[in-house]
Amino acid sequence: MGRTYSQLLLHVVFSTKNRRRYLTSEITERVYAYIGGIIRDEGGTLLAAGGVEDHVHLLIQLRTDTTLANLMRTVKAKSSRWIKDNFPNQKDFAWQEGYAAFSVSKSQQAAVIDYIARQREHHHGNDFKAEFLKLLQAHGVEYDERFVFE
Repeated sequence: MGRTYSQLLLHVVFSTKNRRRYLTSEITERVYAYIGGIIRDEGGTLLAAGGVEDHVHLLIQLRTDTTLANLMRTVKAKSSRWIKDNFPNQKDFAWQEGYAAFSVSKSQQAAVIDYIARQREHHHGNDFKAEFLKLLQAHGVEYDERFVFE
């Protein structure tokens, strides 16, 4: 086989530091577009972005020569700096250290895009902690709840 073929879709979730409500409507659409540019520059494609004031959901398509760890380090560092530079009232902005990433089959892509698009609606009755634990459980990720939200 002369070429490499893949379909790598990842649903990535991460929060603002201490889940502070930094991501106002003034910021979100612009920062999602900026994050999309970062991902594109790193060889990936942002298929969907959404969230609420304290966290972000991304659906990313990766190439095989892009590592998720490097991509997320770059996305978080560059977008954090961009937010601070472009929104003077957000000088304290920071992302949490970690993130969660879940593989998505092509057959579930539309459902994940819909889930990400409906974040505001979804969070009328659920906070980030409850949603995050539910995602970890649904994907069979082992965790110790004492350390999930440090």
